[in-house]
Amino acid sequence: MEPVILFFLLGVAGGLARTDMKFPTALYEALTIYLLLAIGLKGGVELAKHPLLDAVLPSAAVVLLGVAIPLVAFPILLRLGGLNRADAASIAAHYGSVSVVTFAVGAAYLNRLGESYEGILTVFLVLLEIPAIVVGIALAKGVGKDVAWGRLVREVMFGKSIFLLLGGLVVGWFAGLDGIAPLDRLFFDLFKGVLALFLLEMGLVASRQLDVLRRFGPFLAGFAVIMPMISAALGLVTGLLLGLSPGGMTLLATLAASASYIAAPAAMRIAVPDANPALSVGASLGITFPFNLVAGIPIYHKAALWLTGGDA
Repeated sequence: MEPVILFFLLGVAGGLARTDMKFPTALYEALTIYLLLAIGLKGGVELAKHPLLDAVLPSAAVVLLGVAIPLVAFPILLRLGGLNRADAASIAAHYGSVSVVTFAVGAAYLNRLGESYEGILTVFLVLLEIPAIVVGIALAKGVGKDVAWGRLVREVMFGKSIFLLLGGLVVGWFAGLDGIAPLDRLFFDLFKGVLALFLLEMGLVASRQLDVLRRFGPFLAGFAVIMPMISAALGLVTGLLLGLSPGGMTLLATLAASASYIAAPAAMRIAVPDANPALSVGASLGITFPFNLVAGIPIYHKAALWLTGGDA
């Protein structure tokens, strides 16, 4: 098991045991900023090694993937789950958007195995944050109807997730491998240790979401496990069509299977105020996040190896 996951499980155990352990808000924010910048920088450095035009077609395919996932999730939630339209659209948007930390754990898992992956995956990470949120709003209210689009665009594009990822991507791309070398120890060598601390806090937070899911029945809990598998399958097929390496396919499947608990909740709070955030955050953070960390990522990796004829 990837060691950083043990920190997450330690946090879950502490939360269930009702320990008084708590991260200061300022420290949590600092860890978040660090992780977002570090991931963006690494992606930018990798992107600098390749012509930008080579990223256009893969990026378009990934945007379509980001549109498809909420369109698959919405009817399941609405018809099978019996949720109202606002809640179904909000949860679908969360599951179409992505979790940066899940991506970071997936990358750490591949690094531990010595498995390489394409640097453009960080670009995909940024791209997948946005289309699902737009689709979710359209499903809830209809395009242009009672939506403060200007405020919403500002919230999404200038929220810390997108802004720091894009900022890090641009800085890394502009500086290149040689230019970023003086920052290696801070942003790359310390990355795994900072990720371990962040996951400890995430374990504490996730343990608090379990009561929400108990109140809303087994359907949402089942959805929070099954939907990531469906999304991961779509991600694997997309990666295969794009000719990604097994590591790249694994990370794209991990992105597709993850669910947002930063960007999507902020956007849905503005655009779909009728939706109950306890349902979407409870499912994404309480079940999908730990499922992907403990079981999902290894499953997606084995599936990628099998699809590419590797040793699974």
